[in-house]
Formats: sequence, structure tokens, C-alpha cells
Amino acid sequence: MKISSLLRPLALTAIASLTVAASAADIPARPEKLTYPPLTYEPPSAADYRVQLPSVAVAYLVPDRELPLVNISVLVHTGDYLEPAGKEGLAETTGYLLSRGGAGAKTAEQLEERLDFLAANLSSGVGDTSGNVNLNLMSKDLDEGLALLRDVLTAPRFQDNKLALRKQQMLQEMKQRNDDSSNIEGRERSYLAYGEDFFLNRQPTQASVEAITRADLQAFQQKWFNPANFVVAVSGDFDRADMIKRLDTLFANWPHPGEKAPPVPTQTTLAKPGVYLVDKDVNQGRVGIMLPGVQRDNPDYVAISVMNDILGGGGFTSRIVNRVRSDEGLAYSAGSAFPGGVYYTPPFTAAFQTKSATVPYATSIVIEEMKRIASTPVEDKEIDTTKSGMIDRFPRQFATKAQIAGVFAQDEFTGRYAKNPDFWKKYRGTVAAVTKEDVQRVARKYLTPDQVVILVVGKEADVLKGSADHPVTLESLAGDRYTKLPLRDPMTLKPMAN
Repeated sequence: MKISSLLRPLALTAIASLTVAASAADIPARPEKLTYPPLTYEPPSAADYRVQLPSVAVAYLVPDRELPLVNISVLVHTGDYLEPAGKEGLAETTGYLLSRGGAGAKTAEQLEERLDFLAANLSSGVGDTSGNVNLNLMSKDLDEGLALLRDVLTAPRFQDNKLALRKQQMLQEMKQRNDDSSNIEGRERSYLAYGEDFFLNRQPTQASVEAITRADLQAFQQKWFNPANFVVAVSGDFDRADMIKRLDTLFANWPHPGEKAPPVPTQTTLAKPGVYLVDKDVNQGRVGIMLPGVQRDNPDYVAISVMNDILGGGGFTSRIVNRVRSDEGLAYSAGSAFPGGVYYTPPFTAAFQTKSATVPYATSIVIEEMKRIASTPVEDKEIDTTKSGMIDRFPRQFATKAQIAGVFAQDEFTGRYAKNPDFWKKYRGTVAAVTKEDVQRVARKYLTPDQVVILVVGKEADVLKGSADHPVTLESLAGDRYTKLPLRDPMTLKPMAN
């Protein structure tokens, strides 16, 4: 055997040892010292997938040949805001039964059986400001699936026994409205945030649900479910040109001309500053702290998002969580949200749940953190962590073809594409440009303690008494303005006597 042959394994071992040693030297001592190359990612362009159909509907088509499946989502401009007075619950009932009450020549039972045979999923619903009908099925069954979708959109049967069952379910759910303090808080927070007369607060009652008829459902569906109100998202195993033809056929010769949906109402009224309390005999008080909000097209909105993430929206890295939960141990969950309104303006809200006696103290901590972020610049680490997180999470919104179609369809539906078609392209740069000065500026501008509205659902005597260890009163946190709100009758939503 040659000497070189004997030496080769030794040489390779030496090289490997040196490589391992060099690699070990490159490994940081602590996880926080790890560094990563800048993320290279460009979001897809909505214009590449957008199709204006002859039927007036706009579609976003995103082919994906990975699996033999097709997803179709029809977004509909409709919602609770279009319900006639005295028929509250009509929109939700229409949306629920659209795909569950039979369609075309098929009864509800036959439609369900056929969908099961095709291993397809067909669902529908109507919410506050939109409706949807969604179909997921094997691509080989697309012709039959589209025929069923057409029947649901144009000829729902709203079968009598299904309507009766749904009304019974809704009435049963109403009876439980006051059982959970979280339900009470959500309801009363909406009244305080938007005003008693705003459409969001025209909720179903026993009388309105009992008044709903099959004819009402048919009239609502025929009036608003038409291609002029549709935006469509399609992803999956299909050819683009072929899908355009299929959608043209799906929406052609619509049997009910209907109407184009009017704009969503925007006139909200935030309650006057002060403390509002609903007396509920529970061990813990639920607290919501509100301030006037903004629309998502506000020039400050991205800076507001960064600020809120540091304040309370960023989970365990945020200040409210660290103070209320980690440092003081007053609540398991705490945080804040500053959503940008699409149609109407939602409020800024900080919320938590704590023992009744510590409600005043925990509330004072949250308000203190609101004041601190407005008065003192945030730390470099805080803003860097928040901006890095927002930028690094950005690609997740477009992780799948279905998400791409869905994001762009929503932008079309809500008007973002028409107003700001480059929103996603510029988003990361806008986030990166936010400075500590911007964070403090928007905090000063929008976190205004003199306008705070505090809602508490809890045992009044214990909440107002507070904690002997922390001499702060709830009323003093909102200008000594205190209002006791009556509990509402679950079936009528009318205030009951205290």
C-alpha cells in the first residue's frame, strides 16, 4: 500500500478537526448574540392576480398545482347594517342558512349528503359589514361544485325546519347573555365605544328573531347577493384562463338584479370620559380602558402600531404585560389594541381581568404606562424589537396561495387597493422609518388620559373599596366621574332596575 494512501485519512481527519474548531469558534456564547443576514423578500403584486369579470365582480386568481384542490371565497358587500328595524338578526340568519337550508332542487339534507360524497366544504355567513360564501373541493369535481355554489348564491331554499331550528338556537343563546361577565363587558364596551344608536349595537332580541320569516330571508338575499357586490378569491389547482371562463359562467344571467350595497355607517360616538361599572357578583373584575381611535389610512397609523406594540400589543415584551402580570402579578392576561378603522373608527382599548379589590390599582398601572410612553422616549431595544418583529413577520401574510388570494381580495373589498395599491410594497420601509421621536409624538397625540373611558364589570362594593395595600380609587382615575350601568335583560336588551 502506498504511503499516500495511509496519510489521506489522517489528513482528512485533521481538516475536519480544524473545520469543527473554526465552526465552534463562530458560535456565539449566548442566543441574543446570534446575528442573521437581512431578510430578502418581495411581496406579490395584487395586479398580477386581479381580474375584472364581465359581471362587474372582481376576482383574484392564484393558481397552485401542489394539491388537487380548489378554494373559492365570495366576499359580499352586505351586513347587519342593512337590516330593517325590528328584524335584527336577519342578516346573520340569512348568512347562516344560505348554505345550510337547501338550494336549487336539493333539500338541506340532500345538499349536505352530496357535499359529503364529494368531500367538499361549503359554508356561508354574514357579519357586521360583510358576507361570505366559501367552497373547498377536489379540482376534478369543480364543475359540480360551481353548480352547487350557483344554487346557493341564487336559489337558497331557507328550508322551514332549518329556519325554525336556527331561531330556536338563537333564542337559547340569548338566555345566556348575562351568564358570563366577558359577554357583558363586550356588549357594554360596544355601547360606550360607538353609541347606543350605532348599527353595531342594534342587536337581536327575542321579538326581532321571532319576527323573521322565510320571506324576509329571501328578500334580503335577493337584494344584496348579486355580482355588483361580489369580490372573489380563488386559489388552487386550475388554469387561469379556464377559471376566468368558469367564473364568467357562474355569475352570468343573474336571476335577481338586486342593489349595490350602500356605504357602511361611520358616525360613532364615544362615551364621555369617566368610570362606568356594571355590578356583577363575580370574583374578578373585567376592565376595558378606552380612548378615541383612528382610521387605518391615518398617516400616523404605522407609528401608532409600533407604539402600541411596545405599550401593550406585543405580548410578553410589552410594558403593560410586564407591569400588570410579571411585576405585580395582578392578571394572567393584559394588553392593549389600537386597530385602524376600515369604515368606522374603533377605540384604542387596554384590557385585563383581576381580583375585584385590585381593579383600581391595576387600572392605575395601565394609565401610568400610557403616560410614561408619552412623556419619556422608548428604549432602543424596545423599538428595535418591535420593528424587527413587524418586519420579520410580514411574509407570513403571503405564506400560501390561499392567503395571497385572500389578502388581495380583502384589500379590494375594503377599498385599500383603490386608495393605496402599493401598501404592501411600502409597508416594511414605512415600519423601518419609525423613530423613537415618532413613537413619543403619537403617544402624546393619541393617548390622552383626560379622555379615558373606563368600563368595569365586577362586584361593585369590592371594586370601589379597592385594596388596602394600594390606596387608589377607581373614580380618581377618570376625573371622579362615576356611572353605574344597569344590567340588561338578555331577551330584550332593555336596562333592568339596579
